[in-house]
Amino acid sequence: MIWLTWRQFRGSAATMAALLVILATALALTGPGLAADYSAGIAACTQDNTCDRFYDRFFDGHETSFTALTLVVLLLPALAGLFWGAPLITRELEAGTHLMVWNQSISRTRWLAVKLGLMGLTAVAFAGLCGLMVTWWSGPLDKSAVENLALMAPLVFGARGIAPMGYAAFTFVLGVTVGMLVRRTLPAMALTLAVFAAIQLAMPLLVRPHLMPPITATFELGKTNVDGIGINRDRGGYVEIQLKSAVPGHAGAWVLSANLLDPSGRTLGTGGEGAAKISTTSGPCAPSAAGGGGCIVEINRLGYRQQATYQPLERFWPFQWIETGIYSLLTLGLTGFCFWWIRRRLS
Repeated sequence: MIWLTWRQFRGSAATMAALLVILATALALTGPGLAADYSAGIAACTQDNTCDRFYDRFFDGHETSFTALTLVVLLLPALAGLFWGAPLITRELEAGTHLMVWNQSISRTRWLAVKLGLMGLTAVAFAGLCGLMVTWWSGPLDKSAVENLALMAPLVFGARGIAPMGYAAFTFVLGVTVGMLVRRTLPAMALTLAVFAAIQLAMPLLVRPHLMPPITATFELGKTNVDGIGINRDRGGYVEIQLKSAVPGHAGAWVLSANLLDPSGRTLGTGGEGAAKISTTSGPCAPSAAGGGGCIVEINRLGYRQQATYQPLERFWPFQWIETGIYSLLTLGLTGFCFWWIRRRLS
């Protein structure tokens, strides 16, 4: 069975391995230079306190490569489910070869165990290698990324660390399960993609924020958490404050919500925007006042604060292990269902 499975699987495995070798070569050639540029830039910017500008320039210069590699890691588990998992059973059923294969000396249970073991472990290994290579290469960029592309951000988190291994294992077995139930390759592939996409959306929106209790705290306003200040003349000249998805002192945190609080602790506005009742006819928040630094100081003096609920960057690896464990349990559950179904219901 191992020899037969390898004969059937070696072409696609060799293709995927070749693509990973090309990717590894490109990352190995460019990664050290990227890290050296980052180290040199940090050494220079710390002397004149211009690291914020350096982070922006550095990340903007490599954002295309950063985004492309992130998408490659996110798509690899889906490809394993579509092209390796979904056709595993449906190919035999559509060709009718299961009638011969499953009535030989090799039982259908052993047939499925070898197929799942060899192909599933290969998919996990490929996804894990790809994820760890990209994690290594993107290290300097992860330290300088904007808030919505930081390491804990939903889009980036799933393409780092060990999470891609859990995704690949789950998607592969999901494809096998759907193939058993649907019995047609193309519908099974489409349904596998739809279910996987739905779960990948539900995880960061509904599950991941609560893997550990989030932290809620209040912070003074400053350039770290204020995106902009303006005067809304339609509302009597109130100062409009737009907050960033960031909190002071916790760089790289995943901000779940951020609101502006007035001096009495009431929430002003929604979605990170609020209007502070501060005089704009004179004083530091007047249009004639030079710059916005004095206005921020006045806003803080009056007691306005940011209230943020967030998951700190320090929870990155605990979240990686917890989420990978969840996907592993789902994979085990689907695997058990596959063995039951192929023995009892599939003929």
